[in-house]
Amino acid sequence: MGPNRSSRGPLRSSRSLRKYRIERVESRPFPAPGDPPVNDEAQPHADLPEVHVDDNSPPPVPPRQAPPATPWYLKRAYLVAAGIVLVAVIGLVFVMRGGAKTPAAQNPADAAPLVTALAPGRSPYTMTVSFTGAIVARYDMPIGVDIDAGRVAQILVEVGDHVRAGQVLARLDTSLISAQVANLRATLEQNRAEAVLAEADYKRAAAIASSVGALSKEEVDKRQSTVATTAARVKAAEAQLAEAEARLGRTALRAPTDGIVLTRTAEVGQAVMPGSPALFRLARGGEMEMRAQVAEQDLPRLKVGQGAEVRITGVAAPFDGKVRLLPAAIDPQTRLGEVRVTLPRDPNLRPGAFARGEAKVGSDVRPIVPQTALLSDSRGSYVLVVPEDGHVQRREVRVGGAQPTGIVIDRGLDGNERVVTTAGAFLHEGEFVRVAAPKDAT
Repeated sequence: MGPNRSSRGPLRSSRSLRKYRIERVESRPFPAPGDPPVNDEAQPHADLPEVHVDDNSPPPVPPRQAPPATPWYLKRAYLVAAGIVLVAVIGLVFVMRGGAKTPAAQNPADAAPLVTALAPGRSPYTMTVSFTGAIVARYDMPIGVDIDAGRVAQILVEVGDHVRAGQVLARLDTSLISAQVANLRATLEQNRAEAVLAEADYKRAAAIASSVGALSKEEVDKRQSTVATTAARVKAAEAQLAEAEARLGRTALRAPTDGIVLTRTAEVGQAVMPGSPALFRLARGGEMEMRAQVAEQDLPRLKVGQGAEVRITGVAAPFDGKVRLLPAAIDPQTRLGEVRVTLPRDPNLRPGAFARGEAKVGSDVRPIVPQTALLSDSRGSYVLVVPEDGHVQRREVRVGGAQPTGIVIDRGLDGNERVVTTAGAFLHEGEFVRVAAPKDAT
């Protein structure tokens, strides 16, 4: 047992030393640039301390090596990063302390917004009432049927035709009514013949009634009653025939008056009856008018007979009209009233066309501001004025109308205030502003 243990001891110690040397070599760092090469073959165990190893001792602990040297390019990167951080810190401290004073901080008046303002003064203008509406026929006459059901057999006019009173517009099928008329005429002739025979019989009876015992009083009265009955039958037949002839005449739809055919819904073969939609619409006399919607506050300015200019799309020249009728009531939902303006006859005036009207109601002198100066919000219309102290003030106004030169201010300005003309929506009430000098100022 002793020789065997001693023979394994040197072998085990050499294996432990070889393993330790391999770990030392693998953990050795790469040499830095400029370091002398290391020759492990020449001095295999020069850097190893002398150790005594027995069979039961643990492997020796290698000595702690110095950390590898930092490469030169990493050192330079560290220096640059440190410089950047230092500059950033200095700048942050400078900003937190307020930095250098800017010109705006030195002079607050120079930092105030620069606005354009003008005093509108008071200008003469013509007061007008504007309104919109549609062109309609002054007297729109629907034409339909008022007889029993029938069918359209013939159409004689078209839309836009000028017709005269009594002119036939269309004809209905008369086959059934014509047969009824013929039957009633025959019945009338029969009743007339019976009436003649009864009259002659009564006369004979009356002539011999004076002879004693020839005819009784009762027989004479009976023949007289027959005469009255046959006469009544004749009148009834005449009335029935007149009614049938009237119905036959109404199968021809005629124009009730002179005018222009506006619409036609009748077609050949169409079944019609009383209460069905109108087959024609006629503009009586060809007269047209404008039915306009006028605001409630403008109605008191208009008078019956007052002149008005009406324009329609596509026609350059205006039409001269007159106010014919003012409304007796105002729509409570829209707060508008319907005004009717009579227009001259013109082929360009077609019912249904959109129209714009304007009536001159007087003249006055009021401040007129540019459209860009007028602002509005939930509180109403207003403008911004700049008094002498330069602080913006809000001024409530009431608009009196529009003119080519701007908006007429009916209430709220006297014309001497400096009114902000543009970009007023970007300003706040009480804000200090500077007013730009007029362009013609030197």
